Amino acid sequence: MIEIFLKIVPFFLLIGTGYGAARTGLFRGEAVAHLTQFVFYFALSAMLFNFASNLPFVQIFNRDLALSYLIATAAVYVFVTLVALRRGTGFAEAAVEAQCGVIGNIGFLGLPMLVILLGPMAAGPIMTMLAVDLIIFGSLIVAIVVAAREGRIRLTLVARVVMGLLKNPMIMSILAGLAWSYLALPVPGPAAEFLNLLGGAATPCALFAIGASLADKSAERFSVALWLSTAKLLIHPVAVWVMALLFGLPAPVVAVMVASAAMPVAGNIYIVAQHYGVAPARVSSAILVSTIISIVTLSVVIGLVS
Repeated sequence: MIEIFLKIVPFFLLIGTGYGAARTGLFRGEAVAHLTQFVFYFALSAMLFNFASNLPFVQIFNRDLALSYLIATAAVYVFVTLVALRRGTGFAEAAVEAQCGVIGNIGFLGLPMLVILLGPMAAGPIMTMLAVDLIIFGSLIVAIVVAAREGRIRLTLVARVVMGLLKNPMIMSILAGLAWSYLALPVPGPAAEFLNLLGGAATPCALFAIGASLADKSAERFSVALWLSTAKLLIHPVAVWVMALLFGLPAPVVAVMVASAAMPVAGNIYIVAQHYGVAPARVSSAILVSTIISIVTLSVVIGLVS
């Protein structure tokens, strides 16, 4: 377990470097936004396309993996929603809390970390899980928040969600890579080198950006943040583990799924919460607390599954 912890420490040192740079004013808010955009639109997209285009199609498109992850995540989503509603929160706030309880930082943190720690085969399952998060639950949170505010779902909302998915570079890069893999097309030498160079920037830049974005987060409503961190770092991985075993998935795939599910709360939830004005402080606190705690919990989970 100590060996796994020591392997994880460099990743969190990069996050800490970004946090320190932002806290000391060396890397201010606008710079954080620009770095995040670079990772989101260019570096991470290149990494995703590179993995998807070079992996066998069946290794990425796994129906049982997608279904088991979807069912487990949906079950935890409903459970966290019910807990929030019982506490007296509104339906929109409950949906945001549920999002915190199941959507982890798979793209910026999970993919680069687990490919290094668990091997290149981790990329396929991670991309399937990332697609489920972005397409299903990324659309669901917008639909619930808008419907709770307006009292109904308009046709324009559906169109807006679809357009949002089509404009998401992570989804499009995965789909493009899948098509490339399915057609068994070769990647020309210069293009492959370009993708390797650009994708190689994803890991350090993404981790630095995560840390810098945490600098303006606060631990308000600590009890709620601790509960949401527990749901994300403990309940969600256990649910994914149980469902993956029920579907009879291979042990290496189960290991990647559980480790991915153990990632801390994703930063993009804060963007949605802030945009719609629904519990942004609560989300901010959950991101900060879960990221700190995950330094230990990720070591334990990865040590167990590997």
